[in-house]
Amino acid sequence: MSNRDIKSTWNYHDGTKHPGGHLMNSRHVYDPTLNPLPFKIYQNLNSIPLTLGADLLDMPALSAVATDMTPTAERQIPDIKMITRILHLSAGITKTLRHNWGEMSFRAAACTGALYHIELYLVCSDLPGLEAGVYHFDPSKFALELLRKGDYRRSLADATGDESTVANAPAVLVYTDVFWRNAVKYQAREYRHAYWDSGTIIANTLATTAACGLPAKLVTGFKDESVNRLLDLDTHREVTLALVPIGYAPDTIAEQSPEITPLGLKTVPVSDFEVDFPAIREMHEASSLTSLAEVSTWSEVSPVTGRPSPSGVRYPIEPYTDEKMPTDSVETVIIRRGSTRKFSREPITFAGLSTILEKAASDIPSDFLKTQRPSLNQMYLIVNAVDGLQSGSYAFHRDLQTLELIRHGDFRREAGQLGLGQPLAADASVNVYFMVDLDSILAAYGNRGYRVAQLEASITAGRIYLGAYALGMGATGLTFYDDAVTEFFSPNAQGKSVMFLVTVGIPARRRQSR
Repeated sequence: MSNRDIKSTWNYHDGTKHPGGHLMNSRHVYDPTLNPLPFKIYQNLNSIPLTLGADLLDMPALSAVATDMTPTAERQIPDIKMITRILHLSAGITKTLRHNWGEMSFRAAACTGALYHIELYLVCSDLPGLEAGVYHFDPSKFALELLRKGDYRRSLADATGDESTVANAPAVLVYTDVFWRNAVKYQAREYRHAYWDSGTIIANTLATTAACGLPAKLVTGFKDESVNRLLDLDTHREVTLALVPIGYAPDTIAEQSPEITPLGLKTVPVSDFEVDFPAIREMHEASSLTSLAEVSTWSEVSPVTGRPSPSGVRYPIEPYTDEKMPTDSVETVIIRRGSTRKFSREPITFAGLSTILEKAASDIPSDFLKTQRPSLNQMYLIVNAVDGLQSGSYAFHRDLQTLELIRHGDFRREAGQLGLGQPLAADASVNVYFMVDLDSILAAYGNRGYRVAQLEASITAGRIYLGAYALGMGATGLTFYDDAVTEFFSPNAQGKSVMFLVTVGIPARRRQSR
């Protein structure tokens, strides 16, 4: 398969649409009692326990989600305390609910079906309090497990074609996807969720690194096989999705990594049985980069994401002033965050919505969104209840910081229908859809463009989560009827594909703090 054979993406995307995608089995029945183990647990590996210090990160959440730390002239090297905080606030367990059938652990970032199929690994040099190595993060033990001893950062730098932020980073987080842990419920559509759920985690990672005063960047261009081999992944079951280099330490990387040999480490089976969905592996292979030549050229061409100037009534957003901006810390907000299960239908304020949109739409530091390159996704909204803004459908123009009214009306019923008939979509104050011109993205990036379009949407949605909770609201991500969403927002969204849906509102039986 080739990254440039874009028929693979269209086959997968169309085949996993709701309703009736040809890669989905309409007779599939999900039984939550058969859920796979939500942790990757290595057998016979020594763990390095992690401990959270008492000092909380104090940067306000709404500042952290919109802050892109840049390297300074001096080295910016995380210590074990910072690494612990970043791991905990990215993918750690933040709360445990007890039921009559047992306990349910919830993580720092939202995940489809709370099935937690994303794993985190750390590749680092010698850090204060931690020796160089390749580590796996185990949230169940809140510990790091050493897979390879030594400095293997050169392997990642080589795999990314000497991406400067990787070559100069003292630490790199690697995000992977364990197929079956999510496919047990969502079948072949799991591969979309891989990027949705890694993206919400990465949104937390970027906000947390900013609060730590550390530069970080999303890196999506790498030779897949090289990174998978470094982590010794069984690629029939688990694959690498993205890298996030953290910190800045130029001229510290070795000329060559130690030899990478198979580890053959045993893990606890995640399930008594697994069902294979070949379409997941085929889509991943089709969007993989197989040579350094591909790595160096895949994102050179900018997508032609033509967006007409707004022709409808415009509403410039009006975010809170600095004096009125909430100051709850990013750590407090991440710990508080959940996924709202019922909205009250109360209105939110226009200032609140404006603040969320402004902060969430800030530039994402990444290797595919380069200087002067526009975002891939455009946000479309169904506004049900926002004080100071009439109900209707809207397009958000990020460059102009304005909402364009597409159609006025009460669309609660339609919002519920588009969100797979779920009451949450109808009851929310706002539904935010992320839509892309997939033809243009695939023409520029090949199948890899499908990955990054999903990631950009989900990272922005993850910021919306954090912004909503910082403002005393609630949020939750939902799935959708793909083509019906495009039709609803057309002709403005004609030809566009939906990447993500997040809803925002006031949780039922909770008071709005702002």
